[in-house]
Amino acid sequence: MQIDSIDFQILQLLNKNARIQWKEIGEEIHMTGQAVGNRIKKMEDNGIIQAYSIVIDELKLGLPFTAFVIFYMNAQTHDGLLKFINTRTEITEAHRVSGDACYILKVMVESQDALNNLLNELLKYGNYQLYLSINQVKKRNNATLESNK
Repeated sequence: MQIDSIDFQILQLLNKNARIQWKEIGEEIHMTGQAVGNRIKKMEDNGIIQAYSIVIDELKLGLPFTAFVIFYMNAQTHDGLLKFINTRTEITEAHRVSGDACYILKVMVESQDALNNLLNELLKYGNYQLYLSINQVKKRNNATLESNK
């Protein structure tokens, strides 16, 4: 699917506020709400818009510890590791990466004990390096979309 400048404008507005009404988007870009809805539906159907999300204040949820685990997998445990990652709610993101490491995991926990317990279980699948976050300087919701034209 080709994306035009109107689609980019719609994506920018949705990126700022995923709950914005189609009518409001239409007023911003001089279209009807129905026409905006049709474009959004088309982008959803083509996989350009994959999901809508919210940004949560983890501290208010009682998750003050954010860690990044650089993981070096044992070759024979790949399937087990993937199952482990997908069943652990403390692991909020997992990225397979190039380079020396195999994965980077973002982990959010309520205590150092919870982090230690997770890391002990992770040792079944390989070794790791741990980096604790001391300050989040950017969240995903303030990303900007730029036209490739």
